[in-house]
Amino acid sequence: MDKMSRPSEKILTSKEEMLLAKEAQYCSWGDTVHYAKELKIFSLSEGIYVYDSHGTQYLDLQMWHSVANFGYKNQYINNIVKDQIDALPQLSCQYLHEEKILLAEKIAKNIEKTFGEKGRVHFNIGGASAIEDAIKIVRNHTKKNSAFAFMGGYHGRTLGATAITSSFRYREHFGHFADRAHFVPYPYQFRCPSDRGKDCCDMSCFKDFEKLFGSEYYSLVNPKTKNCEYGAFFVEPVQATGGYIVPPKGYFKELKKLLDRHQVLFVDDEVHMGFYRTGKMWAIEHFDVVPDIIVFGKACTNGLNPLSGIWAKEHLISPEVFPPGSTHSTYSSNSIGTAAALGVMNLIEASDFSASVPEKGKYFLDRLNGLKKKYPQIGDVDGLGLALRIEICQKDGRTPDRELTEKIMNIGLKGKLTAAGRQRGLLLSIGGYFKNVFTLAPSLYITHQEIDLAIDLFDEAFSEGLR
Repeated sequence: MDKMSRPSEKILTSKEEMLLAKEAQYCSWGDTVHYAKELKIFSLSEGIYVYDSHGTQYLDLQMWHSVANFGYKNQYINNIVKDQIDALPQLSCQYLHEEKILLAEKIAKNIEKTFGEKGRVHFNIGGASAIEDAIKIVRNHTKKNSAFAFMGGYHGRTLGATAITSSFRYREHFGHFADRAHFVPYPYQFRCPSDRGKDCCDMSCFKDFEKLFGSEYYSLVNPKTKNCEYGAFFVEPVQATGGYIVPPKGYFKELKKLLDRHQVLFVDDEVHMGFYRTGKMWAIEHFDVVPDIIVFGKACTNGLNPLSGIWAKEHLISPEVFPPGSTHSTYSSNSIGTAAALGVMNLIEASDFSASVPEKGKYFLDRLNGLKKKYPQIGDVDGLGLALRIEICQKDGRTPDRELTEKIMNIGLKGKLTAAGRQRGLLLSIGGYFKNVFTLAPSLYITHQEIDLAIDLFDEAFSEGLR
């Protein structure tokens, strides 16, 4: 049997080499594939696992950056898509279909029940496109181009979304951005903007921002009229690319009060954290804030077809103020995407993620804290629900160690880990201000046994990375 399998393995290796050679010649490297040194070609995914062309199993702790919250090859959602392909696979978004209407109703009713606000839903494809639509809503209502956003925030890579994304690297090659946001320090307690330490959050970063509204000479506002030059604040309730940073409980509540006093809209970017990643449908629910606009995407179709959207309060998006043609995309409410998303909403309504996700998240976080005690290089672990972070540092537990972080990630990608008696790989995503944070977003269906396996695999990769 071994002799028979060897030629097959050689053929697979040869095919991989051929494909990687073609990729090097014909594919743009402008996406994120080449962030990794180890390049793998995957051929199968199921549940929380993906498999390479050799059949090696990889435990996925990033699930397509929180797209596949409900597991790869989720049979319930897959069957809905298959039925839609046979019934109405394509239709111009100029026309109506049942799934679009029912999906908009479910999302709008969910938000009305949660926040006590009536509103409407507008669909698009991709998180950045939905952010663009939110920008249009803001500008249409406020007649202002300028916006606030957070340092460490990420809202997409279209030109408009890039203007409110903090990393200069995303703008560096594309000329001057006249509408670049005013960036505000995020309440990142492990690396406190005011250097007050993780355990002493007196909200000084918010107080510093609040002071800017006290005088016209701070450039933001006329205190006499309370008129602010900025139309909206674009907020991630838990920073995603920034490193899954969870803010102190009272921060957003105070921020919203300040913004309301000056008629600045609160735009809640839920593209990464929505659909129960944090244990609630919307991550902002944890912070006792009612947003003016909610942006969603990623997990709404479990990755089966691109779909995103915005919800906005009725007075911002009613037909009287936002008439037909105000914004549109060819694929905006495509029939397969809306069918898949309607399936996701039905699945959510039939599940108890509000109980299971926090319980699993606590168990996972407890296990991570065990690793933190073992390795001084783990400076911080934290999380909300199943959005978890591991910040990798040097031995002092403070200085960011990007090199070690990348080394551990590539060890996982090699697929040579041996935990639990089988050769496996581990898929990890890197984020953070210094690219030294593992951002963990496992399937919401992850079991305690799989969490234990994840800890064993990460422990093995970490130990190897230190050698």
